[in-house]
Amino acid sequence: MGFPVGPRLLVHTSGIYTLEMPVIEIKNLVKTYRVYQKNEGLAASITGLFKRDYRSVEAVKNIDLAVEEGEFVAFLGPNGAGKTTTLKLLSGVINPDSGTCNVMGFTPWERRNEYRRRFALVMGQKNQLWWDLPAAESFRLNQHIYCVPADRFNSTKDELCDLLDVTRLLNQPVRELSLGERMKMELIAALLHQPDVLFLDEPTIGLDVVAQHKIQEFLKYYQQQRKTTILLTSHYMKDIEALCKRVVVIAGGEIYHDGSLDGIVDQFSGDKIVTLHLSDSSSINDLRNLPNVIKVEEPKIKFRVSRDHVGEVLAEIFKAHSVDDIVVEDPPLEEVISNVFSAAERQNYSSQNHSSDGAARV
Repeated sequence: MGFPVGPRLLVHTSGIYTLEMPVIEIKNLVKTYRVYQKNEGLAASITGLFKRDYRSVEAVKNIDLAVEEGEFVAFLGPNGAGKTTTLKLLSGVINPDSGTCNVMGFTPWERRNEYRRRFALVMGQKNQLWWDLPAAESFRLNQHIYCVPADRFNSTKDELCDLLDVTRLLNQPVRELSLGERMKMELIAALLHQPDVLFLDEPTIGLDVVAQHKIQEFLKYYQQQRKTTILLTSHYMKDIEALCKRVVVIAGGEIYHDGSLDGIVDQFSGDKIVTLHLSDSSSINDLRNLPNVIKVEEPKIKFRVSRDHVGEVLAEIFKAHSVDDIVVEDPPLEEVISNVFSAAERQNYSSQNHSSDGAARV
């Protein structure tokens, strides 16, 4: 079950009815790229100077999406699914071929200054800071670009630097910072004007576990304090587990699933993982023949079981064996999301073949 698109009717305690519009609302958005097809060989390269072959790639296909104020939404999909293209459309970096998009009452590709001052885009693989200058200089430049009053700029900068523990690094050239330190500075630069909407594209890519955790904790705290609406793309599932309650999966340019994180685990994970700590190590030998055993470390055994048969299987084990401890958990989120991607790609492949067959019959 997806999340609703369109206005919601609210009733205040005074009895007055009002309409609440989503902060982000996308309808029938389409973006197609024209890609040059270059053949191998010198002759083909020379021919390409005069005549080129192109193919069309549908990066985004008629997607509908609504995000409410204060939501922290994960926007997931395999490489080439259309995630970054969608974020670029939402931030006005590129124009769509068709469809509509409303972010806080603005059409992003009109690129109005009023809109630019109310959102921020952070891309983990692209820098906005000046490489040879200290981050403090880039922050000052952003202050003037976004017309942030000096007192608000200073208080916001000090707060963010303190939260991310980078105050001592402000006057150090960006090129001398570690990847994790640079990412923290990128986040600060994006948040200095206190945006209402934040687009994050792989913000923890390439970072070590410690840096990833610190950025997760910062984003979680900041979003809770400011109620900022955040759309996050990431291939690092710890980001999703730590930060997002809602997951939108896009594949082949189309939205395949939109729902809660718990819901996606229930829908796309058919198994539970059970770990038993047996009272008697000798009992392990009787359980080694269980189907789908993952690991045996006496007196512990870990195995998979269909979520519909967990109670039945455990009841049989308890009849014959004494158990000191038991843990029943969902499979790792990485595995679940991989299952979602695979299902989405199969559906996309099937629909493409169906379309091709229909075109051939016509």
